[in-house]
Amino acid sequence: MEEIIKVEEVSYRYYDRIPAVLDAGLAVKGGECFALIGANGSGKSTLLQLMSGLIYPASGRVLFKGREISEEALRDRAFLRYFRERVGYVFQDSDVQLFCPTVLDEMLYGPLQLDLSEEEALERAFGIMKMLNIEGLKDRPSYMLSGGEKKRVAIGSVLTMNPEVLLLDEPANGLDPRTQCYLMELLVALNEAGKTIVIATHDLSLVDELHARVAVLSEGHRIEKTGSAEEILADEDLLLKVNLIHEHIHFHGQTAHTHLHSHYFFHKH
Repeated sequence: MEEIIKVEEVSYRYYDRIPAVLDAGLAVKGGECFALIGANGSGKSTLLQLMSGLIYPASGRVLFKGREISEEALRDRAFLRYFRERVGYVFQDSDVQLFCPTVLDEMLYGPLQLDLSEEEALERAFGIMKMLNIEGLKDRPSYMLSGGEKKRVAIGSVLTMNPEVLLLDEPANGLDPRTQCYLMELLVALNEAGKTIVIATHDLSLVDELHARVAVLSEGHRIEKTGSAEEILADEDLLLKVNLIHEHIHFHGQTAHTHLHSHYFFHKH
């Protein structure tokens, strides 16, 4: 598989002084599922935004299919369209992403921006709404949706553009268990259909279920290790070091027992 996104020695600082990502390097291959994991504040969301062209590196390069994603490159309208057609971004907070009067309008916005005919845009919109089981919400404004419904609409508004690559920031954040399960099944189905999936998450169970290739970010904002989900999740020393699991000590009389715990859904005893 060809490298579809490549990050070369990328650093980014907020306000030119607060480090967020330092000397990051990785490559995402077409058709794979890739996860950026780390504790809160480690830089995984920033790295995802750099990959999406929402912000630009202070140093280093981000490449999409061999072409640099830079502010200058995206001033080229032809390349901007080429890139935005192929790379879709789903924000952690769905309220940031949803701005149209109704769910149907959200579904239509992207395809119409790509100059699809109204008939084709409607066909795509209703096809995606049916797939996500949100047809009954089509006339609702976003403020009348639950958190899980907003997440489905946000994902749907990106899928109507039929991107090759889906970048998702903390996709399971704030969702109830049933919606988390649905989301996981959806991501697996999209990946099996050939979509490249990149997620930023600290939900280790999601990484495990997706069998993703993983880049682990440290609290020092650097990529600590890259490997398969199986390899990374088995490395307890690494997960302790980057603050994705922690040790609990339980006392039973005079006997102390140490257990490893995740802050999230992944538990190992």
